[in-house]
Amino acid sequence: MAGRVTDIHIAREKSAPVEAVDSADAVAGGGLRGDRHFLPGDEKPDLTLIDGAAFAAAGEDLGVELKPGEHRRNVTVSGIDLDSLIGTEFTIGEVRCQGLADCPPCAHLESLTARDGLQVAMTDRGGLEVRILSDGVIRVGDTVEPL
Repeated sequence: MAGRVTDIHIAREKSAPVEAVDSADAVAGGGLRGDRHFLPGDEKPDLTLIDGAAFAAAGEDLGVELKPGEHRRNVTVSGIDLDSLIGTEFTIGEVRCQGLADCPPCAHLESLTARDGLQVAMTDRGGLEVRILSDGVIRVGDTVEPL
């Protein structure tokens, strides 16, 4: 089953606010150009994805409406089970990727958002760490589908 990109967010510097963008240049082994984590050749994941419905559910658990991008993941998707992509190759539009592991929330997220309990509310909803395998552009509206 294919999913869809609903939002893309980058933060230009560590701890800086995220900004929504319509598209981003994805660099194999590097990340999204302009994002705080962009560093070709680094061993870290290149990209993070989150299911928008799972994030909304975390907000419901907290009794608040969470803002888009407040999760600080790069790409928000809908209509696909992110756990099913762990260990597999898939595409986001024209960009080939590999799902690495789940992306658990951290305490730093909670401190940046000032949302007490967000880390716990996002447990098992934190998203997916991804390796970018081919260069290209990721756009809002792109299809996400397993190869």
